[in-house]
Amino acid sequence: MDGTTREARISAAFVKVADTLTKDFDVVDLLHTLVEECVEILGIDAGGLMLADANGQLQLMTSTSESADLVEIMQLAADAGPCIDCFATGVAVNVPDIQHDGGQWPAFQKAAIQQGFNSVHATPMKLRGHIIGTMNLFGKKSAEVSARDADLAQALTDVATIGILQERLIREGQMIAEQLHSALDTRIIIEQAKGFVAHSLSIEMPDAFFALRSYARNHNFTIRSVAEQISNQTLTVDELTLNPLSKDSAPARPRSE
Repeated sequence: MDGTTREARISAAFVKVADTLTKDFDVVDLLHTLVEECVEILGIDAGGLMLADANGQLQLMTSTSESADLVEIMQLAADAGPCIDCFATGVAVNVPDIQHDGGQWPAFQKAAIQQGFNSVHATPMKLRGHIIGTMNLFGKKSAEVSARDADLAQALTDVATIGILQERLIREGQMIAEQLHSALDTRIIIEQAKGFVAHSLSIEMPDAFFALRSYARNHNFTIRSVAEQISNQTLTVDELTLNPLSKDSAPARPRSE
């Protein structure tokens, strides 16, 4: 990606993230857009975003891969890894070589290396000292995230954080707790719909998610709304697949047995 293309892509990313910050925006859709844009612009292999629940425990909200392997790594990182360190301190954690620099988190280090990840960069979601989660970017190569790229990741994360916290000025912290609880509920609803679509079409879970997201975007729905329609059978799987997948969607793949 040359300089001109990169700058244009960055500008488009900020517009895309900000565009989700409409009234009653979908938190999961916002977070997925954030991670997706960062992974693409920075040339990272995978990413995920975690928010703190009402008890202050990090919960995985979205990731660029629905594979169980990445989910496991994210969960380990939330227990003892760069994610929880970033969340606890509010400072970005950059691990350019997990093999040599990740020994302080042995379980995370082992799982990450087994899945082919050799670097990680965790960015805090914070505003005025209030930390609500972390965005975590994983690379297959051992490489340092440049200061420029780290600043970009933080800037995009800040936009999303402001969107989530903006209602606090009106209703203190209650809105935050409700929004995060709603986000967790949304993920459960989406997971159930994904499972149903994947089973019905005999496709992989990531392709089921892409189908739901593509339909939502092309019909101006939230992903949660489409998932609910699938669950209550007001939208059939056949109707869902009549909609062409968006350009960022992968073609459906038969589910492996």
